[in-house]
Amino acid sequence: MSKSVGFGSFVDHFSALEDPRQAWKVLYPLDELLLLALCATLSGTDDFVEMSEWGAMQLEFLRRFRPYAHGVPSHDTLNDVFNALDGEQFQGCFIAWAAGLRDDAGREDEPEVIAIDGKTSRRTGDARKARSPLHLVSAWAARQRLVLGQQATAEKSNEITAIPQLLEKLALQGALVTIDAMGCQRDIAAKISAAGGDYLLALKGNQPALLDDVRFFFDDDHERDLLECFETVDGDHGRIETRRHRITHDVGWLQREHDWPALAAIAMVEATREIDGEVSRSRRFYITSADLDAKRFAAAVRAHWGVENRLHWVMDVVFHDDLCRLRSGAAPQNMATVRHMALNLIKTANDKSSIKVRRKKAAWSTQYLENIIRQ
Repeated sequence: MSKSVGFGSFVDHFSALEDPRQAWKVLYPLDELLLLALCATLSGTDDFVEMSEWGAMQLEFLRRFRPYAHGVPSHDTLNDVFNALDGEQFQGCFIAWAAGLRDDAGREDEPEVIAIDGKTSRRTGDARKARSPLHLVSAWAARQRLVLGQQATAEKSNEITAIPQLLEKLALQGALVTIDAMGCQRDIAAKISAAGGDYLLALKGNQPALLDDVRFFFDDDHERDLLECFETVDGDHGRIETRRHRITHDVGWLQREHDWPALAAIAMVEATREIDGEVSRSRRFYITSADLDAKRFAAAVRAHWGVENRLHWVMDVVFHDDLCRLRSGAAPQNMATVRHMALNLIKTANDKSSIKVRRKKAAWSTQYLENIIRQ
């Protein structure tokens, strides 16, 4: 990557974050708290108690970067500060920092896929206080496997409003933005196009008239068989799944009826799954503004679903996101941002270990951890 990703970049981008405390009461500067939270998260801690304990044991390491004149804060101090930090401002700092991680050198025949998808941190809700669990809509750069940004919302149903807010903060020029059916909205498509990107949107029942017309087209055996087909086959553990991808750019007839922003093509994935001799079939429909052929359409669909096992699964299984019990203030949102920061950084480690093993290596070796922070 041509841009700085390490500690200097981190300090520069997060220096704009406002400290919510009264200045005369501050014993632990905000940058020291942020560095502690980030390093401790990289090293495997899951809550503020563990962070404080880790910091006390690794104080000499932390002082390679900052003075820590008063040592490390207690878990109560960490909790209070992360509760009070402005979550939206913190997310904005993260997005600016993550933009510096992106490698601009892409391929003309393979646009950067930015997958937009939501995830709920289930234990951050509190029924007694009528507090809904934190739901984050994240932007995932599929090729580079980086979190580019996130937008918090209280409910999954609010993704329709959270997605445009997130898109406004991202650089979309030349990118292909993929979103599941909840994001299949005219305003969202128009926003992506206006920002210089293309969209690939899953089409389901929230656009019933458009879905009916697209399904009718692909129901026509003659029309469907005239289209190029790109087929993929996956198999493991007794399962064989065949996917046939078809796309057409002949959409003038559809535009006359629906006038969808910048619509260039409609597409379908027809999947046949065989498990222990039982066969099931399904079809998924898409609309796009991009000039894709069947092979590149297949790659984009596959890249979108990579967000499930390369981001959401890693957050749950490796970073224990679903076990997070923070339920007050902005702490759930802010610590989710810290975990995304840690994921982006740990992916830059120059070795072939899994994310889980890299996190353990950061805990075992301060030199390994310092290499991640300073690179």
